[in-house]
Amino acid sequence: MAGLIHHVLYNKGHWIKKRIFFLKCNIILLYLISSSGDILEGDGMMSGTAEIIIRTITAFISLWIFVQILGRQTIAHRSYHLYIASITVGTIAGNLAFNIRIKFHYFIVSLIILSLTIFMLNAILMKHRLYRKWISGEPAILIEKGAIQEAKMKKIGFTLDILNQALREKDIFDIHEVDYAILETNGILSVLKKSQYRNVTKRDLHIETSSDRMFPVELVIEGEIIQANAGHKEYGEHWLMTELQKRKLELSEVCYAVVGTNGQLYLDLYQDTRGGLHDS
Repeated sequence: MAGLIHHVLYNKGHWIKKRIFFLKCNIILLYLISSSGDILEGDGMMSGTAEIIIRTITAFISLWIFVQILGRQTIAHRSYHLYIASITVGTIAGNLAFNIRIKFHYFIVSLIILSLTIFMLNAILMKHRLYRKWISGEPAILIEKGAIQEAKMKKIGFTLDILNQALREKDIFDIHEVDYAILETNGILSVLKKSQYRNVTKRDLHIETSSDRMFPVELVIEGEIIQANAGHKEYGEHWLMTELQKRKLELSEVCYAVVGTNGQLYLDLYQDTRGGLHDS
């Protein structure tokens, strides 16, 4: 097992190497915070209120570091172990903030151990699909070809009331419309309707559509030019200023400017006397 973890953490992928470096830096930071807290506690230099303030700030920083190390999927609770990790870390951080009877560094050590454990599990999941269903779980098919799978529902503790509620959240009020319903590992129900109940598309009606669509380019937000998009090869800062001159507008008048998927410029002004302005 140790050989497997070593192989996964050190020999596979830029993502893992980057996370390891970030993890080391933050472990050092947490250690320094912990040492400082213990020194202040031991010397009696902090009042109860001051200690709680420092502990609360440290708890917030620790949670932020935890999310940064493990990625945004932690927030979404994409799997069993991430859900458990989020609850546990929240509990540890909460106790760190106000439970002054327990030494500072005990909490930090606990956070570091938990972070390392979850980090290694994530690394294994990324590189070894075989272990994913044991660590993260696997989707459960609740409705298959229109038939409710009672045995699977009973196995995971999913009742018909819960199933119907989840379907209503998908704007499905008639269960007979469902061809497949799958409960994902994050607890969200994915639904595929029967063909006769699916929305009609332009392809179904043989209507030709243009595929020349682009991702929206935000140029101004709250009156400031977005520098990351200012160098866009087609819709850059120079193009924007030209368009504003055509409309006899100043940049200071513009709250929001974006080029939509159809290539049209939409402008929202601070003085909304003319509503949203867009190309015809």
